Amino acid sequence: MKLALFDDHRLGAVDPAAATVRDVTEAVPGAGDPDPLGAGWWVRLCRDLPTLRPALSAAGRAAEPRPLTAVKLRAPVLNPGKIIACASNYAAHVAEMRDAVAPEQTSGTGAWLLDFDVFLKAPSSVAGPADTVLLPRATLDAGREIHHESELSLVIGRGGRDIAEEDALGHVFGYLVGLDITERGQGDRSRRKSHDTFTPLGPWITTADEVADPQRLEIELRVGDDVRQRVTTADMVTPVARIIAYASTIMTLEPGDVIMTGAPPGVGPIGPGDTVRVEIGGLGEMKLPVRVTGDPI
Repeated sequence: MKLALFDDHRLGAVDPAAATVRDVTEAVPGAGDPDPLGAGWWVRLCRDLPTLRPALSAAGRAAEPRPLTAVKLRAPVLNPGKIIACASNYAAHVAEMRDAVAPEQTSGTGAWLLDFDVFLKAPSSVAGPADTVLLPRATLDAGREIHHESELSLVIGRGGRDIAEEDALGHVFGYLVGLDITERGQGDRSRRKSHDTFTPLGPWITTADEVADPQRLEIELRVGDDVRQRVTTADMVTPVARIIAYASTIMTLEPGDVIMTGAPPGVGPIGPGDTVRVEIGGLGEMKLPVRVTGDPI
């Protein structure tokens, strides 16, 4: 099942082959609240999908299909309690950070930046597949680059603490395409990656039962016609199940939390007028324009 949020945060079942969405909002108690801060129903959906699935399927069969071009797709998460991101999870990305992208940051006392770990991004940085990536003018005026990072992302369904690695994938609600937009330079990762619109997610969530193995997914990112990133998730240093298990030793994972699994090699700068297109096989694609904050659309 592929679940999207569209228009005034309606819940939709997506058929990518037909390019349609069916409104299944009424299948989830409390859903349809246009205020995204009233996201209790979304957490309930993430936690209780096995129970809600029959009603969702029935609602999808009864609803009229609408073309995806006739709706506005929103970020397919609502007010997540946490966005947990992974650093240094592809060996080739670690090498490019050390040798080319940020050698001054990752040498000497900064060498720890090349070690795998997790950090937090602000939930307010979330954007959707129909949104624009906004580059802070002050950052560009200061001469700092802003980079794209394509990432397999997931949403937690069943929460927990100290989750065993062998059980971890059973805690996943679903998978989606993510971008971790990053301001390069000195300073805390969380700050540099938490500007508004710096976490595009979408275009919908593919529920975990439809992803046989999250370590066998192809990721591709283009800026315009230039292929910048092309990788398989098999190349991760720390696989998805181990990420979930590790994160849960630090913080309790809650339904609706988002985990981003780290950037592949090929990161690079984006600027106003660019279009970033990112696709993960079986999960969909996003195509996002880039402009500077305050510039006319």
